Amino acid sequence: MYASERRTALARKLRADGRVSVPDAAREFGVSGETVRRDLAALERHGVARRVHGGAVARTSVQAVELDLVERENRQSGQKQAIAIAALAYLPDAGGSIIVDAGTSTAALADHLPTDLPLVAITHGVVTAAQLARSASIDLHVLGGHVRDATGAAVGSGTVEAYGQVGADVAFVGANGISPERGLTTADFAEAAVKRAVVTAARRTVVLADATKLDTDFVVTFAALEDVDVLVTDDSAPADAVARLREAGIEVVLA
Repeated sequence: MYASERRTALARKLRADGRVSVPDAAREFGVSGETVRRDLAALERHGVARRVHGGAVARTSVQAVELDLVERENRQSGQKQAIAIAALAYLPDAGGSIIVDAGTSTAALADHLPTDLPLVAITHGVVTAAQLARSASIDLHVLGGHVRDATGAAVGSGTVEAYGQVGADVAFVGANGISPERGLTTADFAEAAVKRAVVTAARRTVVLADATKLDTDFVVTFAALEDVDVLVTDDSAPADAVARLREAGIEVVLA
């Protein structure tokens, strides 16, 4: 079991039981107590757990466990491809400008962009930039910063300030969680600041998120539902979650 999978399981146990014992978790996952303590420390940093003697207790009801980039690329991959293709309908006309967020769903979008549509594209994602760079019709601008290993996203005050100079037609944005109560959420404060700047920098925001992201909360909110114009998700999305988002004024597309 990878560390990210173990931490996700620990977070689920915290939500279900309210607490986790280090000895019990070590036996369950077949790892050392020190490994469990490191996992709980990571969950504490993300606001999920509060460590106590012998283990940890649930700190919040949010999920907030960030998967490693490679694992996220493999997770829901078929749905992400379908979402990316459906999102192409929201590209601006030739000569328009787009922001493509860091993340696996948005990288899939970049991989499917038409090769005969001239666009200005701006991104702070390493993987996304590599995908965009393959197209001769894209005028690519990559914004720098400190690159997070977990997501391949450049973050920091410089990245946020750079987006403050941008006025794009459409931003294609990913999110770790989407809920009517807290809007769009993610697991990292620095990445949330950049995503917030991305949403502000575009006249229209299109969110790409598979159905597992709906009715899920992470630690940091970066946009309210009223900031979102379109959500493209997959056709396994729960009908009640889709209905609530549509009631909030979001155009929801099921790919």
